Amino acid sequence: MAAAAPAVETGRRGIWAAIDERLGLSGLAYPVPAHANGIGYILGGITAFGFAVLALTGVWLAQFYHPTPGTARESVVYIMNVAPLGDVVRGIHFWVANIVMATVLLHLGRVFVTGAYKRPREANWLIGLGLLAVTLGLIFTGTVLKWDQEGYEALGHNTEMGGLLGAIGFWFASDFTASLPILGRLYMAHVVILPAIGMLLLIAHFLLVKRHGISSRPADHDAAVNGAPEPSRRGSTFAAHLVRMTGLGLLLLAAAAVLSIVSPAPLGDRPIPGTETTKPPWMFLPFYPFEDWFGLPALLVVPGVLFAALAAVPFLDRSRYRAPSRRRLFIAAGATVAIAAVLLVAYAAVTVPQTHIGGAVR
Repeated sequence: MAAAAPAVETGRRGIWAAIDERLGLSGLAYPVPAHANGIGYILGGITAFGFAVLALTGVWLAQFYHPTPGTARESVVYIMNVAPLGDVVRGIHFWVANIVMATVLLHLGRVFVTGAYKRPREANWLIGLGLLAVTLGLIFTGTVLKWDQEGYEALGHNTEMGGLLGAIGFWFASDFTASLPILGRLYMAHVVILPAIGMLLLIAHFLLVKRHGISSRPADHDAAVNGAPEPSRRGSTFAAHLVRMTGLGLLLLAAAAVLSIVSPAPLGDRPIPGTETTKPPWMFLPFYPFEDWFGLPALLVVPGVLFAALAAVPFLDRSRYRAPSRRRLFIAAGATVAIAAVLLVAYAAVTVPQTHIGGAVR
């Protein structure tokens, strides 16, 4: 019986060799240093796993969703109460979206703190910002699709900001076309346009990771700058790296499944035109006080300034060093932004919702 094991192993290797010969899957592999299996360096892979879960659960939910103002909320109720596993799948979709938002921010924070955006990885930093924008767009459009009071108010902000953009905001206007309600167009953005953009950005991101490799630890990088030998870029196998990413991704899925049962995805009351009684999801709350203080245009100006500042970081931080102790000004600026965001969320959480928009949307 023991002699059969090598034959089985040979058979497995033979199958893999045959597949690899035809598809070239081994060409996707790249050297993986030992530190890359730490949670800080594997957040990007967990995020990619989360996007895959969102795509699969989204396909299932789309079988039962009807994106028109008169039927959208009722179809969500159908998903929750009638569709096979609809409440669980919707809960997983909701919680994975929230977790992915958190992992995107944490991944961005890790890259910022370790200076991994520096030459030659500037383009990947910008791609990461694009993925952050796509994630926010997916969460925003997903909020609208519920077509409850929160979704209705979110759509009202969408159309109002489209008006502020003037000619370039035509796509967000209700009167862009009479053949399809704007809810239907946001549905297309949620299930086609934004996922397609996100997929292209993910492919570009992974290709650049393969091209430049996983960034070294700041201490090792700075030592090499000062003349020390470059540390080995190996230490783990690519297969082990993928297994670890998959394992953590499955933990994410399990946590979302438990949360979907313990705390199901919410659905608010039917929308009441002309009222504004809700606040946006947590990832948008840092901008909410600015809307209170300066009006709706702040929702365009503040995120625009923030994204522009983040995009400029690799081109402003031009020192050769990556250790936080050698980049105190940038670390202090980043910490200030992070602390301000937390304080703004806390402030927004305790304030009473105010009216910022007027009129009905369709």
